[in-house]
Amino acid sequence: MRTTIALILLAVLAQTPAPPQPPVTFKVEVNYVEIDANVTDAQGNFVRALNKEDFQLLEDGKPQALTVFSMVDIPIERVDPPLFAAAAIQPDVVSNRKPFEGRVFVLVLDDLQTRFSRTARTRAAARQFVERYIGANDIVAVVNTSGYGKSMQDFTSNRALALKAIDASMGNKADSSTSAALQDYYQNRDIPGITSNNNASFNELQRYDNARNSVRTLKGLADFMAGMRGRRKAVVFFSEGVNYDITNPIANPHATDVQHEIRDMVAAATRANVNVYTVDPRGVSSGMEDAIEIGGLPVDNSISPTSLMDEMRLEHDSLRIMADETGGFAVLNQNDFRNAFSRILEDNSSYYVLGYYPTNEKLDGRFRNVQVKILKPGLKVRFRKGYAAPVPPKKEKPLKGSPEERTSVPLRDALDSPIAISGLTITAFAAPFKGAGANVAIAMAIEVDGSTLKFTQTPEGLFTDDLEISLFAADASGKIKDGARDVVKLSLRPQTHDLVRQGVFRIVRRIQIPPGKYQLRIGGRESNGGKVGTVIYDLDAPDFAKGNLTMSGIALASASGSRFPTASPDPSVNEFKDVLPSPPSASREFPRQDTLAVFAEVYDNVVKTPHRVEITATVLADDGKVVHTTSDTRKSEELQGTTGGYGYTTKFPLLNLAPGRYVLRLTATSQLGKPEPVTREVEFRVQ
Repeated sequence: MRTTIALILLAVLAQTPAPPQPPVTFKVEVNYVEIDANVTDAQGNFVRALNKEDFQLLEDGKPQALTVFSMVDIPIERVDPPLFAAAAIQPDVVSNRKPFEGRVFVLVLDDLQTRFSRTARTRAAARQFVERYIGANDIVAVVNTSGYGKSMQDFTSNRALALKAIDASMGNKADSSTSAALQDYYQNRDIPGITSNNNASFNELQRYDNARNSVRTLKGLADFMAGMRGRRKAVVFFSEGVNYDITNPIANPHATDVQHEIRDMVAAATRANVNVYTVDPRGVSSGMEDAIEIGGLPVDNSISPTSLMDEMRLEHDSLRIMADETGGFAVLNQNDFRNAFSRILEDNSSYYVLGYYPTNEKLDGRFRNVQVKILKPGLKVRFRKGYAAPVPPKKEKPLKGSPEERTSVPLRDALDSPIAISGLTITAFAAPFKGAGANVAIAMAIEVDGSTLKFTQTPEGLFTDDLEISLFAADASGKIKDGARDVVKLSLRPQTHDLVRQGVFRIVRRIQIPPGKYQLRIGGRESNGGKVGTVIYDLDAPDFAKGNLTMSGIALASASGSRFPTASPDPSVNEFKDVLPSPPSASREFPRQDTLAVFAEVYDNVVKTPHRVEITATVLADDGKVVHTTSDTRKSEELQGTTGGYGYTTKFPLLNLAPGRYVLRLTATSQLGKPEPVTREVEFRVQ
């Protein structure tokens, strides 16, 4: 079963009496505990080069044996665009060759606890965090608490996608209890002898529902990230605080329920090693800013003049509790977030991971106090103060389908991971083309590093291994629109085996999906060694029927890549044989002796008026200098009165290009009316 952040929110927002079940079952030891420790000197600087013997860890006062110890020191990698470009060109290939070693951030925009009028402030604060504090080696997700799909983005390293989700957020906070009481006061005043609290009653239920959903969202995220071990996970919670007084059960009859929700969230976060940093985007505020909107207070003081300030104090208390109890901190009454955001970045860049199996093995759900002592004098250590013990795991439901039809359990678990899994090295290319009907056809080239395959030799001298490939495309709501599973039985002669061991084995595939934003997950498992690997691809499947002129993705093939064996489980991908000299390549590094072949399609949606379309291929050096260009002019008459595509191919040798980085740019321009050029770019390197 595919689990995404969007599916977590669907479970959270379901109005059921019981809290939602954890969305993912991870096959890990339930009694394993990890504690992060930040060690600083007298000047507040992080202290490196400590070893296991410098720490002592106690649980409920009893010493624990450390079974895992490591220092995490993550560098900040900045985005590196070409020198001529203001922004980086989003890669059209992904790879797990380099294991993920960055930071993990989830930005939660608590729209249920943010006033509509302060939407811009919340967006600005979240954008600042992404633009200035998310490195190229980090992944970030964007979530809201109302379940608004356009304001959600699953884990990605593409900052543009995260910013797009942030810009779609919209505050939707319920009126305060003071505002609701004031509405009842003025309605009752106008009708002598009748007293009504309808507004206050409805408002209380609305605020309770919003408070529950906001806190449950955090709990769902903590459960979701529980399987990401060996690293700290940070949730940055942009919120004005829980708009519900949990200290007054008389006025708020669901106060105990909200208290339990917060307690369960803290327990889930501490178990999963998730730190919650709460940020009030209002900045410096007294709480009286909303007084202008609600009008004057009663002269008889039946509603306290300080009620708004009291409400803000309670909201801030909720933010402090959620942050302090999970190992984060609260950012309150600050207009300048730079210092706080820098501290969040530092918290998640350098720390020690202390892992152990508690001597108390009871799965009773009780809170256990943890104390970390640093044995070297003059040093300070900061850590979360404890965790809630787990409860016995529930039995997994049996898988549906025959073993031949379903993805193997190790690969299925890897595909459920929020981050790419290294092991079996995979590099994947995906490009959208016009598909059947209104669908978009996603053409893929999946290359498995042959050195990570474990072949066995048969008595006949053949080298064999089974390669399982599973992939699917999930839309913004987490629904799978299409996918495929193939088992390729490799049986290679010695010469082909040597070639694969020194290079790759390629699989070409195609799926059909409706237009939209997707996350494409591709995983592989080889049978002899059991190695598993996955990659995650952020994919935009455009509606090629919109606009006068649109362009497909760009497929590249190279002479050097043609020597690697290729499997084509999907016969429809064989159409590339007619336009490329070899199957599409997932490599973007080529030797100087190579020749690149390019294929793309330009879709012309204007059919009534004859016209021309000019297609230009340009190769730019890192400094923006044009080192190669070629053009072709196509006639609309080729389409014979129907909308369709101009297939465009070109080749160019790399021999005259110096080693370095280049950008291939394809531009199509209609000569009908005002030109509306469409462009796609691919970055590649010459070795």
